[in-house]
Amino acid sequence: MIAANESKTIEAPHGQSLAAWLESLGHLGGWYRPDIKHTRPDFPWLSHYATGVPARLAYPNQTLAWLLEQAAQRFPTRTACHYYQEHLTYSELLEKARRLAAVFIREGLQPGDRVGVLFPNLPETLITLFATWLAGGVVVSLSPLMVADEVQRLLSATGCRFVVTLDVLSPLVCVGTHVPDVVILSSLSGRLSRLETLGYAWVRFQRLGFGGACPKTRVLQFDDAIKHAPRELNSPAMSVDSPAFVLPTGGTTGNPKAVTLSHRNLLSQAWQLAHWSRSYHGEETILAVLPFFHSYGLSSSVLMGFALGATLVLHHRFRPQSVIRLIEEHRPTVFLAVPAMLAALNKDLRQKKHDLSSLQRVISGGAALPQKIADEFHSVSGAQIVEGYGLSEASPVTHAGPVNGTVMSGTIGLPLPDTEARIVDRETGMQQMPLGEVGELMVRGPQVMLGYWHDPAATDRVIREGWLHTGDLATCDERGYFRIVDRIKDLIITSGFNVYPGDVEEVLRTYPGLKDVAVVGDPDEDRGEVVRAIIVVESTKTFHRSDFDDFCHQKLAAYKRPRKVDVQTQDLPRNFLGKVLRRELRKQEN
Repeated sequence: MIAANESKTIEAPHGQSLAAWLESLGHLGGWYRPDIKHTRPDFPWLSHYATGVPARLAYPNQTLAWLLEQAAQRFPTRTACHYYQEHLTYSELLEKARRLAAVFIREGLQPGDRVGVLFPNLPETLITLFATWLAGGVVVSLSPLMVADEVQRLLSATGCRFVVTLDVLSPLVCVGTHVPDVVILSSLSGRLSRLETLGYAWVRFQRLGFGGACPKTRVLQFDDAIKHAPRELNSPAMSVDSPAFVLPTGGTTGNPKAVTLSHRNLLSQAWQLAHWSRSYHGEETILAVLPFFHSYGLSSSVLMGFALGATLVLHHRFRPQSVIRLIEEHRPTVFLAVPAMLAALNKDLRQKKHDLSSLQRVISGGAALPQKIADEFHSVSGAQIVEGYGLSEASPVTHAGPVNGTVMSGTIGLPLPDTEARIVDRETGMQQMPLGEVGELMVRGPQVMLGYWHDPAATDRVIREGWLHTGDLATCDERGYFRIVDRIKDLIITSGFNVYPGDVEEVLRTYPGLKDVAVVGDPDEDRGEVVRAIIVVESTKTFHRSDFDDFCHQKLAAYKRPRKVDVQTQDLPRNFLGKVLRRELRKQEN
């Protein structure tokens, strides 16, 4: 999302501007909010955009399949993705996607039918995503981290008739009450190292035994199906406002739901991020280890990457040593990450120096990025590190640090082009708060979801008059920089005082010897709630509670001090994006 060279701008081939190129092809639409002006007193962030980043954009009036088609047209021989020894050019990737789309249509897929995609980051993932959109289908995003019951619930709720997955993951799909009509299987066999191949074969045997996968449904083999499918494809006409991507989320109200994003939502997001980056097309290489089954990895790696004609370096699982090897081998310029990834890399890089000098920009999201983690990774890589913010309901990015070196530490940056943001009182959501005061963050823009899948009541609770209520408490300063304070549901009210766990955690992290910390509220008869700190240390023998209490007395107001302190050596529970699961900590005995 961030350019290394401030003078670079988005360009089409032969020096033609991107807008002029699109207009010449008849692809230029008008997807921007006419009420957003280039300068508005209530949008202070606009005057702090990096040079060349517009306040509003004109968006291609196309469905998502167009992103791959235009990349293949402009950069046919450029490598679209690397995976181990395998690489596909943009033209090869498009051909495979068209062939798989033809398979879907031959097997009876109708426009609007749902296709479950259950993959880690593989070339097959990219092929299947775009094949589904070429065939007029809707991707239902399934995570390899799910258990079978979770997969079955989502398949049933969305009425998935097709699933494309790995052979070792097929038991998640094929044992349950909802069995798809067609399952298309791929495998990692033959692409891994010798040791990894043996491990993969053992896992496959444990899960499938000597029998075949999915005995009760029609099964096709991925490579064979594509090999024998026709190259030509007549894609059905689809509305840009039709659903494109459905993914499960805890949502802004806490209960699992399925976010529904349209072609317009996701292509708008790709365009916002591509313009924010101010990069030349066809020059970037993106280290793509963020999972594509989440909208963060999908939008920031795949869709932005294809909008820029970038090369994606794929890996199916984040391991620090593997990522370091990929950086040294493929020399990526952009790394999309979460804080937990950067922390793990820092730990390995302390042991041995490696050449990470190719990295120019690191974009961190998914959770708050501690400054000491950012500083350490910058010191070993030299990369500019920018923090962003978003949520699945917004495709997901709404804010990001600017490109021009004016990143404000501790903030999530500025709203993206065509994105409105305001802070409102959390009681009614109607009154806009003065600059600097805490309230709920609301956002509005073309990337905000259609709604929750078949759940209009839940949709109406979070989207009102086009504004998405994020459920996050935030502030905005006079320059338009936003800072997340906490989740509304995580707010602690003790003796009438508001305590924001993130503020307390920021202070406690400076206490010597702590590996990690989380703060939650515990019910209390006298105070309503009291602050409980869960701290992670290397050894409980070296932690002295009296010293810790003295530190808290010096650094925290009385109502913010932890009344209860749990000391442990095991890591805090986190989701795959690195967010601490405070609800799990609240359930723990204390």
